[in-house]
Amino acid sequence: MQWAVSLAVIAAGIATIRPMGFSGRGLAVVVLVVLNSLFTLGRNVPEDRVPPRVALAWMSLGVVAAAALIGVGRSGTGYLFAYFLVGHIGYRLPLKQAVPLAVLCGLLCGGVLYFHPGPGHRMLPWGLGLSTALPVVAGILSRSRQRAVEAVIEAAESAERAARAEARTAVLAERSRIARDVHDVLAHSLAGINMQLELADALIDTGDLSKVREANGKAHSLVKESLKQAQWTVHALREDALPLVESMTAMIESSGHRDALTVGGIVRELPPRTTQQLLRITQESLTNATRHAPGGHVRVEVTFAAASTTLSVRNGPATRERVEGVGSGMGLIGMRERVALVGGTLIVGPVAEGPDRGGWKVEAVIPG
Repeated sequence: MQWAVSLAVIAAGIATIRPMGFSGRGLAVVVLVVLNSLFTLGRNVPEDRVPPRVALAWMSLGVVAAAALIGVGRSGTGYLFAYFLVGHIGYRLPLKQAVPLAVLCGLLCGGVLYFHPGPGHRMLPWGLGLSTALPVVAGILSRSRQRAVEAVIEAAESAERAARAEARTAVLAERSRIARDVHDVLAHSLAGINMQLELADALIDTGDLSKVREANGKAHSLVKESLKQAQWTVHALREDALPLVESMTAMIESSGHRDALTVGGIVRELPPRTTQQLLRITQESLTNATRHAPGGHVRVEVTFAAASTTLSVRNGPATRERVEGVGSGMGLIGMRERVALVGGTLIVGPVAEGPDRGGWKVEAVIPG
């Protein structure tokens, strides 16, 4: 459309502007028509391909050429070049440059018609020259609309990019959560089962069937424990919200520790995400206690304060022989990640005093 309008203006000028020739005033008119045609066609060059200083110089020269054509030509539609150029000035240039340049065009064209430097200008009022500055308003309004549309499109594209980034982040976070849950269920249990089976295999050669049966029985116990933990994990993954105290009580009893839970403060419902992380930390702590301190008593305490919830898991020293093995090393890392996800703090370390001296403690403080 822009090319069609530009070509129509040029065609109208060539058909109506006089005199045209190869000498004198006619040659000057031809040169000015060519220059104005080039400046008019320049409207169609994309903004990003023309530096701002080049655009300002090109339009300034176009204003002078348009006023000169009005002054030299005797008849025709030469003033159309000025109208279209000034309208494009308002669209292409910033306001502080467009307005002065449009005023300059109006003064030049008005002065040309007022002082009658060329033949035939007495038929055109000098106010027509001043009116060539008016299209700058239309150009400025068109520029504003275009920028508003571009802003809306850019905002929509930014929102789409943000949504995609958020979706990718959510996928990565979900992968990390699943990885932690898989570790909680499998890593310690499978390591313990593997150790018991290797022990049973080694004892077969000694002929001590009682110890073989004992190792086999421990392996069976670990399998049952793993199944229970897997059930808890699947349940937690499928449920958005779990009752913290009831779920924790069932989890502790299934691990073989009865009456080990103590609740302090006024029980209240916690956000689903916080509840899930506290349950997973409890599960990991109980698994560590069973593996590293077999036979030791376990105490779990949940305290509901006004601004935070505290989970404390303590176990005493082992009372039965512990089979050494290599763990995955991800248990404490997973607990720290879980606490960090809900903005809490984690304290892990040996117990140096009290009835649990020689044991281990895990304390998580979750705000809210």
